Amino acid sequence: MAVTLALIGRPNVGKSTLFNRLAGQKLALVDDRPGVTRDRREAPAKLGDLDIVLIDTAGLEDASSESLQGRMRAQTEQALAEADIALFMIDARAGVTPDDEHFARLVRAAGRPVVLVANKAEGSAADAGLLEAYALGFGEAVPISAEHGLGIPDLYEAIVGALGEAPEPLADEEAPGEEETAPELAKPIRVAIVGQPNAGKSTLVNRLIGEERLLTGPEAGITRDAIAVDWQWDGQPFRLIDTAGLRRRAKVVDKLEKLSVGDALRAIRFAEVVILVIDATMPFEKQDLQIADLVAKEGRALVLALNKWDQVRDPAAARRELEADLNQTLVQVRGVPLVPISALTGAGLDKLMNALASVYGIWNRRVSTAALNRWLDHLVSRHPPPAVSGRRLKLKYLTQSKTRPPTFFLSCSRPEALPEAYKRYLVNGLREDFGLSGVPIRLMTRTATNPYADARGKGPSGGRRGGRSGRSAKA
Repeated sequence: MAVTLALIGRPNVGKSTLFNRLAGQKLALVDDRPGVTRDRREAPAKLGDLDIVLIDTAGLEDASSESLQGRMRAQTEQALAEADIALFMIDARAGVTPDDEHFARLVRAAGRPVVLVANKAEGSAADAGLLEAYALGFGEAVPISAEHGLGIPDLYEAIVGALGEAPEPLADEEAPGEEETAPELAKPIRVAIVGQPNAGKSTLVNRLIGEERLLTGPEAGITRDAIAVDWQWDGQPFRLIDTAGLRRRAKVVDKLEKLSVGDALRAIRFAEVVILVIDATMPFEKQDLQIADLVAKEGRALVLALNKWDQVRDPAAARRELEADLNQTLVQVRGVPLVPISALTGAGLDKLMNALASVYGIWNRRVSTAALNRWLDHLVSRHPPPAVSGRRLKLKYLTQSKTRPPTFFLSCSRPEALPEAYKRYLVNGLREDFGLSGVPIRLMTRTATNPYADARGKGPSGGRRGGRSGRSAKA
């Protein structure tokens, strides 16, 4: 069974750096300034023969419960309550501060086993801080350098000592047989929640999972890291990824915000479905449309969630106006679901999840080659491609090469001459006739090749195709 470790300490002692070191990848944002981490983040890891679950937390600060820092501390206290062991971290170079002493009392009151970790312990500048650490009452501190990976074996020994004994591997005779193996769960659908700052993304995730898992509040830009939360709906597992608000590129000048935006863009690339949360009181701003266009270019399935719908005065008229505007602006994903919701009250969330399941199914849909070519023959007979330079283009066959998103290959006589307008005509026909609304469609063109021709362009008889001599073909 995995051991849950909560990384606890005041701001800027290196909790996120140690989190990334133990997790084996850069999951948490790291910066020199204090207070970068706000939400608690979880990740599985392996430390020696220990299976562990890491919880990175915000730096503990002494503030009122109504403030942002107070709400961050509440998240840390929740992580401490869920942990098997608390790794209480101090900065060995700075020594023990009054804040360390104050929060050490809070950690001790939680009743969890504590391993005292003195980070930044490389070099002689940390010697005094290691001696001061005894005053916290947690015994000898484990000197480490999370940035350079020093002291990790000693940390393992301390964790095993706090557990009481090293975990024993499962004996062969105790291994469960095939009949005892737990049924494998379906693979979770990765859903990224994106949008502008203060659109209600974190509130939506909290309402879906039914707990205050993520920090929320009236302040814009609370979320910094992309936080993944596992959840089930109607028997299907989901991995919801809350992201930082995406502002216009010209406004993103701070280094930390650039890191947050990069984290959000990475979440979009690795997602399968993206929920774009839009403030219904200020709908379809230019930035919302640019985010939707980015999602379409990445080939992800898209659902538009009109949040704060309970604040709209005339919902029916607003819905008609928004749908008309949507059909003109997001033609690349025509038919994308538009779902009015209220993340604060929970209204419309069932419709949102039904729309998500529907668009995910469309994103995975495959159309048979026979049906595609019957459709292509009918379409070409009704509206043939134009003649270019006096020569009629020939569309030979159409096939779907892959899904996620639906991607099609069209074989034609001169792919470079096929007008973009006719390609859009084909894509719109595919979307309408095969029920592919609301997802991006890729249409690739290629020329038909002679399977009997070799690399030099010769036919089976050894002569050049078309019966021309080398000189006349070159001319």
